[in-house]
Amino acid sequence: MPLATLDRTPPPFFKQGPSAFTRLMFFSALAVFLMVADARWKMTQPLRAVVATMLQPVQEVLMAPSRWWDTAGHYFSGLDAAKQSQLAAQRLVAQQSERVMRADQLERENARLRGLLALRPRIEVASMAAEILYDAPDPFTRKVVIDQGSASHVVLGAPVIDEAGVLGQVTRVYPLTSEVTLVTDKDAAVPVVNVRTQQRGVAYGTPQAHGMELRFMAGNADVQVGDVLQTSGLDGVYPAGLPVAKVLQVDRRADSAFARITLAPTANPDSTRHVLLLEPTASKMPERPADAAASASAVEASGRHKGHHGAAKAASGAKP
Repeated sequence: MPLATLDRTPPPFFKQGPSAFTRLMFFSALAVFLMVADARWKMTQPLRAVVATMLQPVQEVLMAPSRWWDTAGHYFSGLDAAKQSQLAAQRLVAQQSERVMRADQLERENARLRGLLALRPRIEVASMAAEILYDAPDPFTRKVVIDQGSASHVVLGAPVIDEAGVLGQVTRVYPLTSEVTLVTDKDAAVPVVNVRTQQRGVAYGTPQAHGMELRFMAGNADVQVGDVLQTSGLDGVYPAGLPVAKVLQVDRRADSAFARITLAPTANPDSTRHVLLLEPTASKMPERPADAAASASAVEASGRHKGHHGAAKAASGAKP
């Protein structure tokens, strides 16, 4: 080395290797290469699996306090909700108990009143399940055909009901099927009573609108929209207390002595498939006094006729 020159390079002890910029570029390229290689050939997938497996216990330990805190919060909130539900259930049980006690009291009062007034018990009638097969082919009537007939002891005049109320009445019986005239037919008539006022009337069918009418009611009759009409049980066909219709509209016309009352039947034959046939109540009703007197007179006359005939035969036999 020349004596007059200065050496600016650091001694070997202070050498730093490649420059910072060179290392930045190298590691950047390496990172890009590893990302591309991992995206295409999944090179680091095994390494990730090993690292995740090794770190799993550490994660569980670190997350344990948070999970304990959440569990405690859910426990106390669930405990409060359970207490509220228990209180609501206790209130509901108390209300139901009150209703049951009132129902029992009303039932006892009803039994006492029936005993005091010597009322007859409600008439129990036999019933039979049936299924609607199809509508009657006559387009001018409202009738359906059911799958029970005389072979199943179906009788003429049997009431037909569904889960909502009165549907109609059996008007024709075949061996295996029967024809039911609906309450909306133009020839159908059902004796009804207003539940609110206990006023009796007759509901007729109006097939044009698939509804019913309460006819021959005075213009000042106490009938309001929403009144419920039930069977009165006075015709000897329908048992009393079956829902029939609800008052839909009341038109009190000044030019007529009767009000026009439109009804909406409670039963819906268009959506009903299964029905229930009831036994007519005429067979369960006591005999009318006029009929009883007529039958007694007929029996008495028959007895007198037999007595006279026997006396005549005895007289003819006594002749020599």
